[in-house]
Amino acid sequence: SATLNEAKSQGAQLAVLPEIVVLPWSPATPEPRDEDAEAADGPRHSMLSQVAAETGIGLLGGLIERTNTGRRFNTCVLFDSEGTPIHRYRKIHIPDEPGFHECDHYDAGDDPPSPVHAFGWSMGVQICSDMNRPAGAQLLAARGCECILGPRSTEEATYWKWRPVFIANALTCCTYMLSVNRPGPEQDVLIGGPSIAVAPTGEVLLETTDPIGLVTLDRDVLEQARQGYPGYLAVPSSLYARGWATIPPRAAHESRD
Repeated sequence: SATLNEAKSQGAQLAVLPEIVVLPWSPATPEPRDEDAEAADGPRHSMLSQVAAETGIGLLGGLIERTNTGRRFNTCVLFDSEGTPIHRYRKIHIPDEPGFHECDHYDAGDDPPSPVHAFGWSMGVQICSDMNRPAGAQLLAARGCECILGPRSTEEATYWKWRPVFIANALTCCTYMLSVNRPGPEQDVLIGGPSIAVAPTGEVLLETTDPIGLVTLDRDVLEQARQGYPGYLAVPSSLYARGWATIPPRAAHESRD
């Protein structure tokens, strides 16, 4: 909470934390632990709520949520500055590879991303791999989202793959993109690399490995981007829906063979 207090003293209204910040990087191995998961209002959820209330700052934090039926999800919860949960999002795209055995730890979310009005903006959440499937960002933007928050856990060596995606998503969706990474290696997984913030113009506003990075959103910049190219282009949702309907769905954990 000391870091959050410092961020607030510098003027921050909302803090975005890395992916499943309240846990070690448990997907480093394929063996899930029962104690890593909790009910929607469990102790780690309560801890995040309490920290937000005590520091008086909005907070986006993640945990592994267990439902009443026993399913597990990588879930982000957005808290206001009083610690009240105002939005939840479950990760949709679940990796399955060395160091990221996530399919063994939680299921894929089955609700499409939706924005929430908070802190004076329309905000959406995507978690790590979700940002590498631009359809989610495009859907959020088409639903009025102005800023997409993206907690993640990625390796420093692969950052060159992620950086252009953040820029392209911000530029083509005309939204702010803010992504915060876990800071360093864990259990022989070489996690690390910058957190990043990109404006709707495609300009990189922040790229840092520091514990605190501050970004100010500018509505004038957003509006100018949306009035210019490609922001003003129509979204023919019914046409896209017809096209997507012809593609057989593949479940997140379905074999790729």
